[in-house]
This record gives sequence, structure tokens and C-alpha cells, in this order.
Amino acid sequence: MARRLHREHHHIGNTGWLRAAVLGANDGVLSTASLVLGVATATHAHGSILIAGVSGLVAGALSMAAGEYVSVSSQADVEKADLAVERRELATDKEAELKELTGIYISRGLTRELAAQVAQQLSAKDALAAHARDELGITEETTARPLQAAIASAASFSAGAIVPIAAAMLSPIDAVVAIVYIISLVALAGLGALGAWAGGAPLWPATVRVTFWGIVAMAVSAGIGMLFHVQV
Repeated sequence: MARRLHREHHHIGNTGWLRAAVLGANDGVLSTASLVLGVATATHAHGSILIAGVSGLVAGALSMAAGEYVSVSSQADVEKADLAVERRELATDKEAELKELTGIYISRGLTRELAAQVAQQLSAKDALAAHARDELGITEETTARPLQAAIASAASFSAGAIVPIAAAMLSPIDAVVAIVYIISLVALAGLGALGAWAGGAPLWPATVRVTFWGIVAMAVSAGIGMLFHVQV
């Protein structure tokens, strides 16, 4: 009977897109809900709420995508520069790079003899990949992907922004404020749970954290409006 291979599923490969997606969706819910609430209390008209909400969705999605692309591109540039340095060093002084790799493995607990063997075998297969992973901490799973992050941010912001817009459009005009508040908080709680599930983390801490800060953000916005007697 053939032995079954032991396969493990890890969540570290989700960190790049997950961070951008959760951040975008949370921002979409919070910023658009605040905008919708402000217009709803000021105009009491579904048409004005819709125009403001859609405008906020488009502007926010584009802003999130551009910001995430620039940010992650900077990280990618740093990674490329470090890899270029390693590539030059491997081309000019392989022996020194082999010793460096051996030293890394020794520091992680291997004997000098075993560390030297591991370094030699990994270098023979792909020296640059070995240095990228064990010296620089760059792997295929964690490498920066600007376009992926930008798309995830824009799409998730839009998905989050649709929630308060839809809630406002489907609610009686006199109940828009209360319903948007409730639906937005439920959406934030769901996002917290979804992010925790996708990342393999405990559900409750993430859910409570996201919901709490959503309540704080909305309360602060409402408090400013009440303080200055303006519609926020």
C-alpha cells in the first residue's frame, strides 16, 4: 500500500492580496457610508444620495488602486535592486557567496559540514533563488505584485462601497441613516471574519477589531457634525 504524502496548506501566500482586499473593502464601506449618511441627512433625496455614493465609489476605487500600485511598486523596486546586487555578486565572487550562504545555515542550527553541503547543493540548483529566499527573505509567495494589489484594492473598495449605497437606495428615506449604520457595521463584521478565515486566523478577534474601529470612525464623524452643527 503506497504511503500518502503529507500535504499542508499554509496561508502565507494570501497575505499580499488579502491585505489589499480587506483594506480596500473596509475603506469602501466606511468612507462611502459616511458620505451617504451626510447626504441623506442633508437632502433627504434618493437621487442625491445615489449620485454622491457612486461618485465616492469611483473616486475611492481609483485612489485606492493608484495608491496601492505605487506603494507595492516601491517594494518591488527594492526587491529587484537587491536581487540585482546578489546576481552581480554571484557572477563575480561565487566562493564568497557560498560561504555567506553556509554561514546563514550555520546560524540557523546546522553543523558546519551539513550547512556547507546544503549551501553547495542549493547553489548548484539555483544560487540566486537560494540567496533570495534565505538571505533576503524574498520568495514566490511573498514577492511584491503591484498590479495584483491595485486590482484587489479597487475591486474590494467598490464591493465595500456598494453596501451602504444599496442599503440607502433600498431603504425608506426616513430610515436611511439608521439602516445604513446597521448594514455598514454588519458588513464590517463580515469583512473581519472573512479576512480572518482566509488568513487562517481566529475569527472573533478580527471581527471585533474591525467592527470596533468602524463604530469609532462613524461615531467620530457624527460627533464632528454635532459639534459644529453641520451635516457630516
